[in-house]
Amino acid sequence: MAEGEMLKISVEEFSRVQDWMASCEDKNSEVYKKMKRRYIELKVILTNSGTNLTQLDFIKE
Repeated sequence: MAEGEMLKISVEEFSRVQDWMASCEDKNSEVYKKMKRRYIELKVILTNSGTNLTQLDFIKE
């Protein structure tokens, strides 16, 4: 997979996970904790690829 395609997929998934997290009412639920773990993984991937998350990251956890 090309780097640009991988970056596109990661940005899309990062956005999707944040939408799910924002709509979750119980921040202590197992589902939220799993989403947060994926959110952190994607944040690390995007940061290490040089992506500026300032405008993308609205959860900021």
